[in-house]
Amino acid sequence: MDIQELLNRNDRFAANAGCRVTELDSQHAVAEMTVTAEHLNGGHVCQGGALFTLADLAIAALMNHSGQLTFGINNSIMFVSSAHEGDVLRAEAVHVSNHPKIPSVEVRVTNQQGRLICHVTGMGYRKAQAIAE
Repeated sequence: MDIQELLNRNDRFAANAGCRVTELDSQHAVAEMTVTAEHLNGGHVCQGGALFTLADLAIAALMNHSGQLTFGINNSIMFVSSAHEGDVLRAEAVHVSNHPKIPSVEVRVTNQQGRLICHVTGMGYRKAQAIAE
């Protein structure tokens, strides 16, 4: 089973939030989510945790692409604009440094018009073990 399929199956939190990895190779990963009423906060915009979950899935896909188990150890999110119900969000992760032990990634989350919603940076720690199916 490939990493994209594995993450879409096993990351139940992201799946329950409506997030799916849609593209994955050694250079980038893309995760997508359509904002529903369940994603909205009290201000009637997409809740920050939903945006973070989407970005985190893209980070996990890229950092785990090689099949070596990698966990996040530090992440930072900057909210730029709001996402609304019906928006189709795209989180694209690219390497800042693909270090063998401590990789770092940046993610741009945009809506269907290409407007930046948030920017996320992530750092991981690669374990010596392979990802288990």
